[in-house]
Amino acid sequence: MLNIIGTPIGNLDDISYRQARVLNSSDIILAEDTRSAMNLLSRTKSLLQSDEDLPLRKKPNVMSYYKDVEMLKLPLVMKWLKEEKIVSLISEAGMPLISDPGYLLVKACIREDIAFTVIPGPSAVITAIIYSGFQCDEFMFLGFLPKKQNDLIRVFEKVRTVQSSFPKTVFVAFESPKRIQKTLEYLKTILPNAQIVIARELTKKFEEILRGTTSVLKNTELKGEITLVIGPST
Repeated sequence: MLNIIGTPIGNLDDISYRQARVLNSSDIILAEDTRSAMNLLSRTKSLLQSDEDLPLRKKPNVMSYYKDVEMLKLPLVMKWLKEEKIVSLISEAGMPLISDPGYLLVKACIREDIAFTVIPGPSAVITAIIYSGFQCDEFMFLGFLPKKQNDLIRVFEKVRTVQSSFPKTVFVAFESPKRIQKTLEYLKTILPNAQIVIARELTKKFEEILRGTTSVLKNTELKGEITLVIGPST
């Protein structure tokens, strides 16, 4: 049995009882970052102290499972699943498969008719959209923005094309603090009147939400994990 488990995007107090219980009932945990996984397991113990019904198991085996090794480790994981081991997949933060590992594993499970369960959790995408204040009946997720200039420009040109036909569409992307200023410069050129929201360090101690246009936000010093929301043009 495969469990695809969402985990907190910053604040470990956002872990749910169900997530904690399934993680601690696992034989193997596939973790994008093993250190983060161990910290999360440690935090779950307080949630489960009074759970007398939790099956007594040895500590789950935590295995590194990130994009560069997903194909290499897939046969072993599929072998475990066919042996009816309880395998849980987690990202470093948020939902697996959303710009994170897991696609190949899920595709293989569907092909082999192996059951899997999705246990939802926090998402930086949805959290940022709600913070934005934009009407969010229509939105598109762009993933991590390209590092190369030409690729980034093409993405923003596509955003402009979509908004010309569907002006209320909101776009969400992840960006590095090292590149955000350059990104805003290109965005200003292609979508000069777009409303922008930068959600920084979501759910963490120094969470910050900045709203404005590219002209207003372009020279703001930004650090930490950034979720960029592109709203309709004014």
